[in-house]
Amino acid sequence: MSSQRVIRTYLLVAGLYTLAASLIWGVNTLFLLDAGLSVFEVFIANAAFTAGMVLFEIPTGVVADTAGRRVSFLWSLAVLLMGTLAYLGLAAAGAGVIAFSIVSVFLGLGFTFYTGAVEAWVVDALSQTDYEGPLDRVFTRGGIVTGAAMLVGTIGGGLLGTIDLAIPYVVRSALLGAVFLVASRAMHDIGFEPRRLEAAQYPAEMRRVARAGLTTGWGDPSIRLILAVTMLQMGIFTWVFYAWPPYFLDLLDSDAVWIAGLVAGGIAISMMAGNALAAALTRLVERRTTIMLGAVAVQGAAIVVVGLADTFWIAAPALLLATATMGIIGPVKQSYLNQRITSEERATVLSIDSLSGSLGAVVSQVGLGRIADAASFSTAFIAAGLVSLLALAPLRALAGRHDDADLIADSPPHAHAASAAERLPDIATVDTVAHRNP
Repeated sequence: MSSQRVIRTYLLVAGLYTLAASLIWGVNTLFLLDAGLSVFEVFIANAAFTAGMVLFEIPTGVVADTAGRRVSFLWSLAVLLMGTLAYLGLAAAGAGVIAFSIVSVFLGLGFTFYTGAVEAWVVDALSQTDYEGPLDRVFTRGGIVTGAAMLVGTIGGGLLGTIDLAIPYVVRSALLGAVFLVASRAMHDIGFEPRRLEAAQYPAEMRRVARAGLTTGWGDPSIRLILAVTMLQMGIFTWVFYAWPPYFLDLLDSDAVWIAGLVAGGIAISMMAGNALAAALTRLVERRTTIMLGAVAVQGAAIVVVGLADTFWIAAPALLLATATMGIIGPVKQSYLNQRITSEERATVLSIDSLSGSLGAVVSQVGLGRIADAASFSTAFIAAGLVSLLALAPLRALAGRHDDADLIADSPPHAHAASAAERLPDIATVDTVAHRNP
């Protein structure tokens, strides 16, 4: 398989997955409120989802690093399909926050099978097929494709939700089944050799891979700083993504679900614009940390403006500016991270990065959800913007390390990772073993 075919497969799989998943993103909060949950209970259920991701990130990352990236992705599709159908059943039965929280944990399991697996698959496959060029451009293309899929999914979900809030969940279930069939045929492990283990061997093997991945991830000072950025950024962004629909409809004094779909579509477009801007910046700026520092500063200020705004027509553009910065930060940060890790623990370390975001999301959804419930959404948005600015500190420290991975250069994706042990003497003796919202 050529590197271009690898990229096309990656774009196809990621795009279809996002299309299926995003059908409910613009209406999920409204669906839970319609099912009888209070504002605070909605954020409790959402926090349970991210808590599930915290619990399962490392175990499922180890699955991808042993059984294979393809197997992990197929498990993600199957679990999400069952969890989405369960949401429909709970709403029909008039279940409460406890039942929704349990199923949300199960949905979190589904997403952890995805996080790290597809990204690790494309990086390893490109390395195997002698791809030359920075990973930033592959990830920005992926961001544009998934942004377009999100645009179609969120607007479509909003329009379908106008008819009945349950319909987007039904259509999502059907699409997840279709993506399973496509991925089972198009996606095969390249540059990574899955290992078939007996059931009795899995606990020991999972401990071994997890130990190596944790040591690689936490033992690298630069990766620790990236994890801190992820925790702050994704924690705040997850809450913002859940919080804007009821807040914006309140600003408009409207209950029109289609408006939420249009704003969600705008978010997709803004993130695509951020991806495109990131691709341009990687050709103009020398260091990745420079790009991320500027984007974080703009993001924090924009979220504060969302909270200060007294009209939808100010809050909405500010939100779109904030989400555009996520389109800039995401591919640049992931390129930096992938340059620091080797193939053997790639999916596990990427899962640790995702786990950091999930931990931040649990705290932010409970804390900011409580502020929104006790005070107001506007107060919570102001607090969220100020907290997001804290990510500037670890980014400045990361810039001060002057890592090779900070430099944007036309080099193969494995170039810096290949010498990780030489650059990190504290992990050189470790035994090496062979990707918010439901």
